[in-house]
Amino acid sequence: MSRMKRFCKQIFARGTNWFLALLTISLVLTACSPTEQTPTQYVVDDLGRLVAINGTPQRIVSLAPSNTEILFAMGLGDKVVGVTDYCDYPPEALEKEKVGGFYPPDIEKIIALEPDLILATDIHRFEIIPTLEEQGFTVFALAPQTLDDVLESIQKVGKVTGKEEEATELVNEMQSKIEEIKELTQGLEERPRVFYVTWHDPIWTIGRNTWIDDLIWIAGGNNTFSQYFESGAMVEIEWVLFCNPEVIIASAWPSVYEWAMNETALNATAARQNNRVFACDDNLVKRPSPRLVKGLEWFAHFIQPDIFEEPED
Repeated sequence: MSRMKRFCKQIFARGTNWFLALLTISLVLTACSPTEQTPTQYVVDDLGRLVAINGTPQRIVSLAPSNTEILFAMGLGDKVVGVTDYCDYPPEALEKEKVGGFYPPDIEKIIALEPDLILATDIHRFEIIPTLEEQGFTVFALAPQTLDDVLESIQKVGKVTGKEEEATELVNEMQSKIEEIKELTQGLEERPRVFYVTWHDPIWTIGRNTWIDDLIWIAGGNNTFSQYFESGAMVEIEWVLFCNPEVIIASAWPSVYEWAMNETALNATAARQNNRVFACDDNLVKRPSPRLVKGLEWFAHFIQPDIFEEPED
């Protein structure tokens, strides 16, 4: 005889009235029945892959600092069980289990954490994502290129984690700051030529269709190399001199900023002649995360100091 049959027999044997008996059995059946499952949803990630999301993720592993920042900004820090060695913001991220470097991460450590969602990036496309999916894990990739893409990626994270309302609120906050700055720069008749340096040996910079190009334009500048190429590219010093940037914004890596300040050839540029060479925290502008708006504030101050004051930390 099953446990339920024995339970029912005991109830009726005690002379319990029919109403109370039926009510008791109904409550027990409700408590013992399986919890209703959240239906599977299918979401297209930034790599164009249709990913099945089964229920609301409870154990998330992030494979990039930007992904980690997005998760925490949406209040999902308690669901994050693993991050990379480079995930250092917010400070709480430092307390999470480490799964190795940005590339490659430690597959065995990821498997041991038993995540039900892994947030990857474009760099993981060809080896890491297939390997993890072969192990049965759900992997969702973020790979934004422009500032609008970043906002859309945040919305996607909200969708796959059950935090759509929080994602929308976060995006609205970012858009509000973007529009606030854009209103003060969109009517500018003249925009200084801006050279953004990501590395110096060899010289690397950023072209159009990138969020950094968007930040420069919204901040009131004109990206020196936007007209020549897309994404990142290596350039010769002669090309930099030909473009004659009026503002140079360098990576905050000491060697890069020192090069921008001390390279003799750059003495011929308007930026050096007018002491308009700056260093910007890479984490604010190179990570496609909510902190891009803080990077935008710094860009606006560097490029249009008469309009924008130095941002507060």
